Amino acid sequence: MNATAANVDPSEIAKFEASASRWWDKSSEFRPLHEINPLRLEFISRHVDLSGARILDVGCGGGILSESMALAGATVTGIDLGKSALKVARLHALETGVEIEYLQQAAEDLATERSGAYDVITCMEMLEHVPDPASIVEACARLVRPGGRIIFSTISRSPKAYLQAIIGAEYVLGLLPRGTHDYNHFIRPSELCAWSRRQDLRVISLEGMTYNPLSRQYRLTGDISVNYLACMERPDEGGRQDG
Repeated sequence: MNATAANVDPSEIAKFEASASRWWDKSSEFRPLHEINPLRLEFISRHVDLSGARILDVGCGGGILSESMALAGATVTGIDLGKSALKVARLHALETGVEIEYLQQAAEDLATERSGAYDVITCMEMLEHVPDPASIVEACARLVRPGGRIIFSTISRSPKAYLQAIIGAEYVLGLLPRGTHDYNHFIRPSELCAWSRRQDLRVISLEGMTYNPLSRQYRLTGDISVNYLACMERPDEGGRQDG
């Protein structure tokens, strides 16, 4: 069985495919992705130089982050398994006038074709939607060049995350459709760091994100018990670290 068939939850793909046409509608269920994107870009820019960088966006969806990195000067490839989401991403890129390579391909499969091909890998809000997130971490480690960096964002498996990301965001505030997340698929920072170290990646930074429902603004914080971002680095062949 290939990686595409093995590490995918068809119900997760179907969930996002059903609403793909609304990906760039900032008043739709994708509003949180639009609101969080400037903060994600700020975190990425702090840890890597986007100008001229070869970047792979794993789980790119409709291309919100991919486009913002391309507009910042990066050469971007976005991959996803959702056909409709990629169709929307390609169309919006044409309308925006940015050049992005979009592929319907799993990270594990691409890693066999383009090992070490990218300066930077981004994998945002995706790990909690696949059956085997450790396999994605391994693929990202293979795809990034020696000395390159990987940026992850996901949700911690904690009581606070259950209250905020599921009860609060899905049931009370209605920021996300009910059933968007499965608490059992949330990933503790210690688990993500352990999977990364297993691939000889060095943990550079861990930061949390908080959301103010009144101002509709996200900010970075030291609290990593709910949403968090992580920057990992693959040492170069001589053991030297970039930065």
